[in-house]
Amino acid sequence: MRNRIHILNGPNLNLLGKREPEIYGARTLADIEADCIALGRDLGLDVALFQSNHEGGIVDQIHDARETAAGIIINPAAYTHTSVAILDALNMFDGPVIEVHISQVHKRESFRHHSYVSLRADAVIAGCGTQGYRLALHRIASLITGTDVTG
Repeated sequence: MRNRIHILNGPNLNLLGKREPEIYGARTLADIEADCIALGRDLGLDVALFQSNHEGGIVDQIHDARETAAGIIINPAAYTHTSVAILDALNMFDGPVIEVHISQVHKRESFRHHSYVSLRADAVIAGCGTQGYRLALHRIASLITGTDVTG
């Protein structure tokens, strides 16, 4: 558990690479997962990944992380702007939480400017494309180990 990180992805992210490539790019969720597992290994982290189009599935994974993970990286996608349930679950998690968004949400529709998840997140990374996941892994490794592991 000490170095286990849960990376949680919300609705429609299973369609990365096919969905609005002008916003989200051409990389697939499988590409991101492979990158995160490899980088996690380099950083001494055990990375577990999960994607769901259902709010309850994400909440269940956060509950599981309370017993199994040192940190959470979450891209809640559309649930960012609507889910008090995800916020409540994250508030019960003791480790660091990093919120990731592929797009720059503040350059998009005004309803995307508010994030419930940000109320709990220790950091928010937005607008860096899929590289945001790599940045989040470096940051969460630093938070867990107490040392700068930027690369």
